[in-house]
Amino acid sequence: MRKIKGTHLFLSLILLVTGFILSFSYQRAQIEKQNVVQNNEWKKEDSLRSQILNLQKTNRELAGDLQSLQQNVEKKENKLADQEEISSKLVEDLKELRMVVGNVKVKGEGVEVTLQDSSYIPEGENPNDYIVHEEHIRSVIDELHVSGAEAIAINGQRISHDTYIACIGPVVSVDGNQYPAPFVITAIGNSTTLEKSLNLYIVDKIVNDGVEVRVEQESAIEMEPFITEEG
Repeated sequence: MRKIKGTHLFLSLILLVTGFILSFSYQRAQIEKQNVVQNNEWKKEDSLRSQILNLQKTNRELAGDLQSLQQNVEKKENKLADQEEISSKLVEDLKELRMVVGNVKVKGEGVEVTLQDSSYIPEGENPNDYIVHEEHIRSVIDELHVSGAEAIAINGQRISHDTYIACIGPVVSVDGNQYPAPFVITAIGNSTTLEKSLNLYIVDKIVNDGVEVRVEQESAIEMEPFITEEG
């Protein structure tokens, strides 16, 4: 009986040790498994972190490229705007120049200046002192130019920057065309400015020379070109 009890005790001890070993092995396996899982998770997180950093770096590079492209586009837009402004200015300057030299038909508000030989000549006075001379016409034209007139005509004939005006006896020659008094000088421009300038600087001087002067504002004046397209 004692021998049997000893065998049972030995077997129990073996089972206990075996159970402990199995339990320890299982726990160790679980720990290793958990470590593997954690290690995999860490690797995955590290990989994701690296991808995020790479994406952030790429985004910064792309943002820099975008900013550079935007600056280039802005420079080109500004350059084009400047070129358009210059072109527009050149067109306006050309238009004004053509108006001044009389190459285009024009119309607009302005003034009409009438110069008439004096209707009264005192007895014994020289009649030539009481008629319109070329210097009277020139003084009116010069003042109109200074006051901003865009186009000027004498008796309907458009004048240019090199128009020749000269007295020939009782008539005045304008580029070879002769006109008797009265002389009607029309000018396109700001009618108020032109009228005020003439009355302030010219009218009294001409009147003192014995010439009759009338200045009127006009709302619509039309002038044919000095040089036609056929010419």
